[in-house]
Amino acid sequence: MPRFILFDIDGTLTDSAGAGRRALNQAMLDVTGIEGGFRGVGFAGKTDLAIIREGLEKLGLEAGDRMISLVAGRYVANLRLEVAKGGGHVKAGARELIEGLQNTDGCTLGLLTGNLEEGARIKLESFDLNRYFSVGAYGDDGEDRNVLLPIALKRLREQRGISLNPNACLVIGDTPKDVECARVHGAFSLAVATGPYPLEVLLETGADLVVPDLSGTARLLAWMGRL
Repeated sequence: MPRFILFDIDGTLTDSAGAGRRALNQAMLDVTGIEGGFRGVGFAGKTDLAIIREGLEKLGLEAGDRMISLVAGRYVANLRLEVAKGGGHVKAGARELIEGLQNTDGCTLGLLTGNLEEGARIKLESFDLNRYFSVGAYGDDGEDRNVLLPIALKRLREQRGISLNPNACLVIGDTPKDVECARVHGAFSLAVATGPYPLEVLLETGADLVVPDLSGTARLLAWMGRL
């Protein structure tokens, strides 16, 4: 079994009922005075920094580091308020799989997400999931999702004293970008159709396994054990 299991958040572990988009739109309004600033911008699989840059550029605004940082700061503050309104849920089978992996000897859980770290923690805390994930890589570590796996491995080594190669990792996510960020480093990937991409699209990504959702813990653990 791969020893480092890295989860995406939105669409894979949780659904925050649109809290992220509302918080970003409000952030753009707070900083620029423009309403609906992220209308027409796709979020799936992108890092928060890439989304903010795309939104600013789409509006013809300056998209340098300072402006992105201003919007990101307002986003996190707004996200806390939006998530507190509730309405989201944990995806089918996600909690059971996390608990099954946590009880598997030699297995470490981690995050590989496009969310800013503070935003990731806000989302996970609302579902009591933070306690399972002490290490990972986040959207503020790099605008390109493909750079995040080596960062997560570096943190695992520094924080836990565990040195692994990418081929000892499994990335679990709901978009083709999750599969790509695993493949470019030689890691395994599991694509789950609980986000915006249907099963047939994910089947074309070359993921090592594609499933409708994360239910069937015993079956998924058995598959991981054969990798």
